[in-house]
Amino acid sequence: MTLVTAPSRHDDPPRHGDPPDSRPARRPAVLPWLLAAGTAAQVIVRLWFARARTSPAANPDETGYLVAARWLAGSAGGDLSGHTFYQGGYPLLLAPAYWVSHDPVTVYTIVMVINAVLGAALFPLGYAAARRLGLGRRAAAPVAFAAALLPATTFFGAFALADAVLPALVLAWLLALDRFVREGRALAAVGASALASYAAMVHTRGMVVLVVHVLVLVGVAVMHRLRDRAAVAGGAAALAGYAAGAALNGRIKGEMYPGGVRDLAASLELRITTVPGQEWALSGAAGQVWYLIVSTWGLGGVGLAAVAAALIRRRTPRPDRIMAAALLATTLAIAYASSAALPDEHRVGNFAYGRYLSCLALVYTLIGAAALARSGPRAAIRLAAASLLVLGTAALWVTAYAGGRLRTHTFIAFDFPETTFLTGDRTALHLPTVTLVVAGLLCGFLALSRLGRRHRVIAMAVALAGINLAAVTFASGPSPRRTRPAPPFPGPAAGGVVADVSLHWAVKNRLIHPVWWTRVGRFDIRDGRRPPPGVCTVVVPLPDGTAPEASWPARPAGWRPHPGRAWSIGWVSWRDPSCGAAQ
Repeated sequence: MTLVTAPSRHDDPPRHGDPPDSRPARRPAVLPWLLAAGTAAQVIVRLWFARARTSPAANPDETGYLVAARWLAGSAGGDLSGHTFYQGGYPLLLAPAYWVSHDPVTVYTIVMVINAVLGAALFPLGYAAARRLGLGRRAAAPVAFAAALLPATTFFGAFALADAVLPALVLAWLLALDRFVREGRALAAVGASALASYAAMVHTRGMVVLVVHVLVLVGVAVMHRLRDRAAVAGGAAALAGYAAGAALNGRIKGEMYPGGVRDLAASLELRITTVPGQEWALSGAAGQVWYLIVSTWGLGGVGLAAVAAALIRRRTPRPDRIMAAALLATTLAIAYASSAALPDEHRVGNFAYGRYLSCLALVYTLIGAAALARSGPRAAIRLAAASLLVLGTAALWVTAYAGGRLRTHTFIAFDFPETTFLTGDRTALHLPTVTLVVAGLLCGFLALSRLGRRHRVIAMAVALAGINLAAVTFASGPSPRRTRPAPPFPGPAAGGVVADVSLHWAVKNRLIHPVWWTRVGRFDIRDGRRPPPGVCTVVVPLPDGTAPEASWPARPAGWRPHPGRAWSIGWVSWRDPSCGAAQ
């Protein structure tokens, strides 16, 4: 990644009054303290935005990861049959939270701390990437700090989601792979393979990373026979890591998905093999690229243009070309495959979505910022123009394909933290307005990049940090208060819990995390049987207009109803008073 994006310095002739390039560097002892202080600040910022979070909100995803972590820690699991499979790599990092406490609120708070530390690692990693992209020490630190605050890497870190760890994993993989491509060291190959394999253990997006990684290993081995040993070592590490991840995920799947997982293979096959399916997949991929540029305030588009230019430019050194190809292949493959696999959920996010490429947002932002800062005026304008061209083309493509569905389909503000900030509207996607605003922001960054060499990077970093913090603040909503959720059921947290088979999946899912002491089982109240021995609570649906007392006609004598509500869905928990007096 040393020169994969930034034009060489002779493209940026010094202007009158600019300081020389050979400025005295800071004493080496200062840098570790600077990185440590910046990392601590990143942790504090992330904890501040997550300060009110005490329980899962993005379900079923958060519950899937949390319950897998609980099971890995040796406690009760849960039944998530029929849901998307939530892989075990991220829960491995969360499992220690359950060693500290069984209280759901305490556990969730510890998870937010873990997420904050993982997210803060983006600052030192981003600094290393910025240095390889040609920025000096004084420029790399502020740019990396500001870029690490992107909503794509900060907002989702306030939830128990794999998006909290994937950006750091992907950036660390790119850095290690870049080292291997340039130097051919076995240690770098093994490190990159371990990171790629772990990414595949975390999310299906990581499988794309692993496939691209293996292709790079093979390509480098073919082009540089002297590096065969390093490539073989890397390949062996990748195979071992994948096998370990497959074994872990297999155990989780068998324990928590006894009825099977949500099958997306049929949807993927339909999309790949039919013309309408290809139209859907390609349009969705274009929408993801559009959102990638939007979520990076236009800088990601500059990064895309710079990477593409490095790939096709004849004079590009081979290592730069390899890294450019790997990065673009990863980006486009994630965008296309994720769009092709997902069914039509009648959501605006089917047409323009940012989470799947959020793991690459920081990478492209750093590349774009470095390219603008190091380019001469003409090169910078060309890069900005290319970014605007891709942004506009993708916007037109999405608008033409989706049409009125952008207005009639369900809009979920959680999926659009950046666009809701840019338009001030949490109820709809205003695609043309967002496109124009981002174009204006990019022009502003272009203007800042033309300041004197001493001030340009600082000005860009300050502007980037300010926009990022304002966006995350807006997306987080009004100043939240930390409140402890009410217990799911009255009475002591003890005894078995079963849910009627007809209970809405959202209610079942919402109960799994707070019911920490036992696995929520299945029960059919229509059979007229008594609950199994040891069961103290039975959860049944409450249709509209039905009295709680009438929700379970065949209940055993003495059992008492306690109505609850999850969103707009009614339910009743029936409790056996012999298990403890209701509170």
